[in-house]
Amino acid sequence: MTMTPEQATWFAGTFGKLVDNVGLAVLGKADVIRLVLTAMLAEGHVLLEDAPGTGKTSLAKAIAATVQGTNQRIQFTPDLLPSDVTGVTIYDQQSHRFEFHKGPIFASIVLADEINRASPKTQSALLEVMEESRITVDGVGHEVGRPFMVIATQNPIEQAGTYRLPEAQLDRFLVKTSIGYPDLASAEQILAGSANRNPAAGLAAMITTTAVADMADLASTVHTDSSVLRYVAELTQETRTAAETTVGVSVRGALAMMRAAKVWAAAQGRNFVLPDDIKDLAAPVWTHRIVLDPEAEFSGVTAEKILTRVLHDVAAPQSRRPAA
Repeated sequence: MTMTPEQATWFAGTFGKLVDNVGLAVLGKADVIRLVLTAMLAEGHVLLEDAPGTGKTSLAKAIAATVQGTNQRIQFTPDLLPSDVTGVTIYDQQSHRFEFHKGPIFASIVLADEINRASPKTQSALLEVMEESRITVDGVGHEVGRPFMVIATQNPIEQAGTYRLPEAQLDRFLVKTSIGYPDLASAEQILAGSANRNPAAGLAAMITTTAVADMADLASTVHTDSSVLRYVAELTQETRTAAETTVGVSVRGALAMMRAAKVWAAAQGRNFVLPDDIKDLAAPVWTHRIVLDPEAEFSGVTAEKILTRVLHDVAAPQSRRPAA
């Protein structure tokens, strides 16, 4: 069943209200908020590469408050253990039973702060839950519920004592972006409200977590023409065959693009995906999935430059509305 035009109009209106509400706590960053909410409704995860103090925690708290969800923050450090993330099974001497004590990963929005400071073993504890929204402890599966989104951060400046995220884990993030510093007008507003140390605390919930899950299900029914599917396949193929890359966009990356593009289209009031949706999302959804050849990287080639060239070289199909 395909989303109707009326449903697309409702979706766009609701999405806009969510963006505006989060924007009350994270000033001047509507584009980033829109991208992160797109990831949430596409049931994906976000990697923020930013300097400290740019509002990453405020963003996570504001989204959780807006969708009436829960929020947890995990500070990743070299001594953090996998069980500190997922939880642990403890024997209860009174009941004579093993009981599972949930870790901080059981929340609607989880901020994994400075994820690259934890050991690879601890980083890998996130792989199953990011892919399947469940974890397995002592052979028993535990669902984390819906919505569920990991917002991981890494500091691009201080690299001492960090562990590079492996490609397999980077591929689990639907979007990679950065918040960046606010513009002058927004910075002035932030300073004027400096007495409020937690701006997200005063936000009213705009929607329930159940309704968020319903929106995610509805977005998955957005129509995608076969020509757009072919376009995405051609683009990903070009990233793999480019002379400057050793690894291009994976099949998981192509599927992530389709999920994100459907939400992106619905958020603009359309019940069908356009090639322009793919172009809009190409950089945040695909750049972190491209691994450059060392020689090409040394000569100044970037993933962004490769994507720009690929988008230029591969002809986009003509936009077509779904048949009535």
